[in-house]
Amino acid sequence: MWYLIVADDNENSLPLRQKARPAHLERLRALQDEGRLLTAGPFPAIDSNDPGDAGFTGSAIIAEFDSLEAAQAWADADPYVEAGVYRKVRVRPYKKVFPN
Repeated sequence: MWYLIVADDNENSLPLRQKARPAHLERLRALQDEGRLLTAGPFPAIDSNDPGDAGFTGSAIIAEFDSLEAAQAWADADPYVEAGVYRKVRVRPYKKVFPN
């Protein structure tokens, strides 16, 4: 089943995000290589694809896992969690309708 992972960043966490980004992307690439990643990306803090020093306010990931517990465990092990980037992470079942 698909799961939506939505994370909110701590304020002023851009330097932490930048440092942990390679490890974060590595995990996402592994999901992609397994065909389990639908989409992933951050929320820019301003209306721009490149927010510069304004940074980001969080992230969203939609990926396939065997269970809600497996999705939660994967989210809890994110390098952004360990680095202190994320202040809150929510995991919810997601039903993909479009595109089919």
